Amino acid sequence: MSSIPGTEYLSGALNVISQSLTIPVMVLLLIIAVVSVIALGGFISEYTSMKKVGVGKIRDLIFKINTAASVDDLMNVISGSDIPKSQKKVLTEIAKSEALDSDSREALARKLVEHEEEKIDKSLRNTDIITRVGPTLGLMGTLIPLGPGLAALGAGDVNTLADALTIAFDTTVVGIGSGALCYFISKIRRGWYDQYLSDLDALSDAVLFFMNKQ
Repeated sequence: MSSIPGTEYLSGALNVISQSLTIPVMVLLLIIAVVSVIALGGFISEYTSMKKVGVGKIRDLIFKINTAASVDDLMNVISGSDIPKSQKKVLTEIAKSEALDSDSREALARKLVEHEEEKIDKSLRNTDIITRVGPTLGLMGTLIPLGPGLAALGAGDVNTLADALTIAFDTTVVGIGSGALCYFISKIRRGWYDQYLSDLDALSDAVLFFMNKQ
């Protein structure tokens, strides 16, 4: 059976491109594995140092903010509260905005909260990328060496096939393992950060209400 003219050239070009990706894929998988381990260390460190603020503490703090006698008293309430330093910084900035009118103060508060959201998005970016890219690179690392491996099997070269299968399995494990680990980290962190932003929204609204009634 005759093949389509030019097919062998296209197949050869695709094969060259495919095989040339072997080293870059393996290098990227090694980088991803290192980044995943670093992310796990950061995740554990963040968990052990994280302030656990329940809804009861937020409720009590809102009551204290609402019943503050003055702006100075409000500042003392914020500084003495048991909330993360980043939240204290945002609330303090809002409390210092006495010179602004209500619309400008709300714009400032909105911008400060958005800045916290941007910081959170940035901290989740690496693990989110690995969650999607890791398994893809693992699949590429699986398929690329199988072509030469199967060709070697046809020629009776079992050693080359064994080497190809070793690379295929190793890259698959690293890619899927890194993706699964980073998915877990991102999922747990996103829950923490959603709660953080929810608390910050409630507290910033309370501070805004206090400032606007002054």
